[in-house]
Amino acid sequence: MELNTAEPAAVEPQRSEPVRKPQWLRVKLPTGTGYQSVRKLVDDYQLHTICESGHCPNMGECWGAGTATFMILGNTCTRSCGFCSVATGRPDPVDWQEPDRVARSVRLMKVKHCVITSVDRDDLADGGSIIWAETIRAVRRLSPGTTLETLIPDFKGERHNIDRLVEVAPEIISHNMETVARLTRKVRIQARYERSLEVLRYMKEQGQKRTKTGIMLGLGERFEEVVDTMKDLRSAEVDILTLGQYLQPTPKHLGVVEFIAPAVFDELKEIGLGLGFRYVESGPLVRSSYHAERHLF
Repeated sequence: MELNTAEPAAVEPQRSEPVRKPQWLRVKLPTGTGYQSVRKLVDDYQLHTICESGHCPNMGECWGAGTATFMILGNTCTRSCGFCSVATGRPDPVDWQEPDRVARSVRLMKVKHCVITSVDRDDLADGGSIIWAETIRAVRRLSPGTTLETLIPDFKGERHNIDRLVEVAPEIISHNMETVARLTRKVRIQARYERSLEVLRYMKEQGQKRTKTGIMLGLGERFEEVVDTMKDLRSAEVDILTLGQYLQPTPKHLGVVEFIAPAVFDELKEIGLGLGFRYVESGPLVRSSYHAERHLF
């Protein structure tokens, strides 16, 4: 199976039935003491994780290993992206105790490498950047040996909000492109391809050591469009790239156009390394924070 190489239709046809999921996308149900331990911490500390909200297929593996990706600023997003299972609506007020709760959980879990993400908070003047910075400071205060990766929204491209993240200097700052330029308006309704690219470029210009992004495949993109996106990302000096298969969270979300064969992911990884990415994580089940600790190089 290959990525779609046909010219895009003016109006994409509706599928009469969903594409059948191939064998290579089957995952085991989460079990084990490690998983249960993380489950209890998440519940006891009233934490939000993108593992749950994003229906991540790797949750059992990661939680079983004692790691989770924390989601701050609540679990309701102000944007309505067609691919994302996080709830859309009016978020709750900012919880100023959240940074300490996350930091205490990181310490209890003895996390060596912590990944934090958030919903989009376009309802806030600062886009949530103040809570972001406070969370990083709190983790560093309680777990000074823990390294940090932050998967941030675009903050509408407002540089003073992005600066707050760069100033606290997490080891990795990630912002996902999610898809190719042609599909961005459909997949990420309130986002813009060039704005996301500029966010990544700006962080590097401001001295951020490692930047990272991710792309989903299987939404109708063509192979050459993925390669062109990778070239755009290298022009912005992005260091780390993840490539994974899009999976439809519910029937209300965008459907899967194609399931991409593992061999295609392997080919794209080789192309990415050839373009100069320092690390490329590429495979059907890969998600932004999958094997995140390996991306510190």
